[in-house]
Amino acid sequence: MLEDAYLDLAKTVLTTGHKKTDRTGTGTISLFGYQMRFNLQEGFPLLTTKKVPFGLIKSELLWFLKGDTNIRYLLQHHNHIWDEWAFQRYVESSDYQGPDMTDFGRRSLTDPDFNAQYQAEKNTFCERVLNDQVFGDKYGDLGLVYGSQWRAWQGHNGETIDQLANVIETLRTHPDSRRMIVSAWNPADVPSMALPPCHTLFQFYVNDGKLSCQLYQRSGDIFLGVPFNIASYALLTSLIAKEVGLEVGDFVHTLGDAHIYSNHIDQITEQLTRTPKAAPQLWLNPDKSSIFDYEMADIKLTGYDPAPAIKAPVAV
Repeated sequence: MLEDAYLDLAKTVLTTGHKKTDRTGTGTISLFGYQMRFNLQEGFPLLTTKKVPFGLIKSELLWFLKGDTNIRYLLQHHNHIWDEWAFQRYVESSDYQGPDMTDFGRRSLTDPDFNAQYQAEKNTFCERVLNDQVFGDKYGDLGLVYGSQWRAWQGHNGETIDQLANVIETLRTHPDSRRMIVSAWNPADVPSMALPPCHTLFQFYVNDGKLSCQLYQRSGDIFLGVPFNIASYALLTSLIAKEVGLEVGDFVHTLGDAHIYSNHIDQITEQLTRTPKAAPQLWLNPDKSSIFDYEMADIKLTGYDPAPAIKAPVAV
């Protein structure tokens, strides 16, 4: 099954990983250096051993492709996966006058009363980002995160570099190039980012009429984050392949610190008891030719029949 590569990763880290501390204070089981390979000819690699919300994956990738860095677009599409980082920047600002949210990322996991207060404050924050243009422009923005680096990298002499558009042009003109690389890790901009990029660099490769992509991810949350990353880059590869007239090849996922958070162990153990099903198939609107023109309705899955979702807390 296409999904076996991911399940093998989870088993390997559970059985041979090292206990480590981490920035969030949660604790992890971790391995350094792991690689998975997914043949996209076999289907779309969205996990079936738990339901993964494809709509969130689509809207986040389209947000990246637009070069957007403000969560307003995500909120408009009912996507809340970046809320915590924008909200954190707000509560740490001098403009925030609400209840004490100190160390909210961890307190919200252990204190039910505080968690309810935290969720209420965050929901109010999201409503203001959506409905108050001035507030949203200021506090909905996450800094120079993925979309900015992919589409508008700032060069040393002031020029703006659209890395993704450049790669697509190279695929058309020099498909054997070894320089078809997009980097999200810009050391000069990392301090301004709400969250430094976890998926840091990806490269394309053409062979036998097929487009393959390899991602280097410095840090991978195996239970919550990595399933999104696999599907997101498989979708990106598929969109670009369609635009330049190629078939899809492999998605190669190389992880630096591959980890399972200590409060995800029960969830991933449950997931590993489940039997994977056949991978779904991806449908892309044939009338769209540029990856920068897609909307949510232009991307669909068929045959997706997953097991029920398994909830787990996000480490902030």
